Amino acid sequence: MSRVEVEMATGEDRALSRVDASILIVAWNAGRFIKDCLATVKAGTGSLAAEIIVVDNASSDGTGDMVREGFGDVRLIRTPTNLGFAKGNNFGLPYCTGKYIYLVNPDVTVHPECIPALFRYMELHPDVGIVGPRLLNPDGTPGRSTMRFPTLWRMFCRAVAIDSLFKRSRVFGGFLMRDFRPNQPVDVDILNGWFWVVRREALQEVGVLDRRLFMYGDDMDWCYRFRQAGWRAVLYPLAEATHYGGGTTLRAPVRFAVEKERSFVQYWEKYHGKASTLFYRAISIFNHFIRLMGYTVVAGLPHQGRPIAVLKRRRSMACLLWLAGLESTEGEVKDERVG
Repeated sequence: MSRVEVEMATGEDRALSRVDASILIVAWNAGRFIKDCLATVKAGTGSLAAEIIVVDNASSDGTGDMVREGFGDVRLIRTPTNLGFAKGNNFGLPYCTGKYIYLVNPDVTVHPECIPALFRYMELHPDVGIVGPRLLNPDGTPGRSTMRFPTLWRMFCRAVAIDSLFKRSRVFGGFLMRDFRPNQPVDVDILNGWFWVVRREALQEVGVLDRRLFMYGDDMDWCYRFRQAGWRAVLYPLAEATHYGGGTTLRAPVRFAVEKERSFVQYWEKYHGKASTLFYRAISIFNHFIRLMGYTVVAGLPHQGRPIAVLKRRRSMACLLWLAGLESTEGEVKDERVG
């Protein structure tokens, strides 16, 4: 395929009436999840006038055909190559006509009332530019859906696992917010990019996602830009959705681990300058060196978890090579899946 294709199985154009909510889902080889995601999204819009757009990022597992055949009222956009998360969403955004745009990962199932509840919250709070629901793990336990803006101290605490030892400390558990257990709406620095609701006016002011970020870092970058433009980012835990995780990254764990490092370095270069970026690189190299040593020891022992330790060792080695400037992310990293 040499061009972007846009399909609607019904052959109908978008409704001319006002759309309350545009739900945009970017998928790459998401066949395991996309049916449940779309089914819960369609069932969960309530009385809202909603449209659903799926960007199929050149999937090879039939994701696009599955959407076309099973969900005829969904607008399907097929891209010729895997554009990644940021570019994929940017491709879909011009097709969104709603007052609010919901950017939802394909490995998410939406709980009843989640979509309307987020809509109502945005209607009542015009200074909120971006909002997200509470993340639940597949077993029903609360997961992490927010972060604080990274600093060198916070990344050091993460690198040496101090944040795991002092989970309830704001000082030591800062970046991943291990001390954070909200039950009411609260302003946050970063909403993780698994489920966002964005106000159209805010999007027009802030701009689309940074297209240079293939995967990861987009949430830090975008939320920082919302903050700079004066828009609030809010976690709304009274609305919930389940995130299964790994719908994309499990297919290429080493590649995406390196992409994560690349995005963090880019974020540091963009907002913190050269000196701070060098310190961040040093912290990250130290982090992966420690992990490499630990996984090497574990991988040498005969036990059931050995294949996972071998994979994690390769992942840390690939990140070390990239951080040292010895390997790029453009196809050189070979991946293997476990199980």
